[in-house]
Amino acid sequence: MLLEIIKFIFYSILIVVISKYILVMTLRKLAENLNLKAKTVGDIAGYATSVPEFLTITTSSIRGLSGASIYNILSSNVINLIQYLATIIMNKNGDKIRNKAIKTDLVLVVITILIPILLLKFNIELNLAIVPAFIILYVFFRFLNNNVHKLYLKKEDKELEIEIEKEKKWEKGNRRKTIKYCTILIITGIFLFIIGELLGNTLEQLCNLFNISEVIIGILLGFMTSLPELITFFEAQKHHKKANDDMLGVVEATNNLLTSNILNLFAIQTVGILIMTILK
Repeated sequence: MLLEIIKFIFYSILIVVISKYILVMTLRKLAENLNLKAKTVGDIAGYATSVPEFLTITTSSIRGLSGASIYNILSSNVINLIQYLATIIMNKNGDKIRNKAIKTDLVLVVITILIPILLLKFNIELNLAIVPAFIILYVFFRFLNNNVHKLYLKKEDKELEIEIEKEKKWEKGNRRKTIKYCTILIITGIFLFIIGELLGNTLEQLCNLFNISEVIIGILLGFMTSLPELITFFEAQKHHKKANDDMLGVVEATNNLLTSNILNLFAIQTVGILIMTILK
């Protein structure tokens, strides 16, 4: 049992280290190399930091732990929001979330938390019938996110547009650097995938030793798989604060949050449903 606890702590720390010193740094270099806007960087970070959730939902579904998967999604999305708000407070960016685009994104984030709560409350079975609804909602959320940013960040905050234009001073990197950074991101994702698998196995063994329910397993998995988001939320705001671009840091962190949550609920959960259906 002691060995399993040590492994659990080690894998958790490893996820944090890889996220902070490889994932975040590579994302930043890729952004500068391609002259990407803060919103785009946040979207990419959202996809990258959802790799652990993808792993745990996939493995939970293969093992028939459908209860653990939905609680994993719910806890991940709740913890993501809590971590986001904590980093906003730590970076003293509370006034920036008053922008209508940011407010809309946060409303969508709250909806990604309410949906799994309703599914659990009304005992709605996760089957193929719900997949089309998830796909439609994913497309709608992305559409709404893109359009409110175009509308409100340009219409209500002219200074933000000036700061975004300043981002164009970044040197456009060559193709070799772009390939290099993309390769590093893919390899990092694979490492997070493998470590997440090891962490999930260790957690499952600990839960079996202590006879813990699927609910607790899902919540614990949600907490551990949300560690990369915590790092990217904080680092995004810290990076832009150095350049006096606090709003850009909030835009990046908010899109990271929203992308992670809608991926978790609509895309990754759909994969889990398809796996469960195939294995039945």
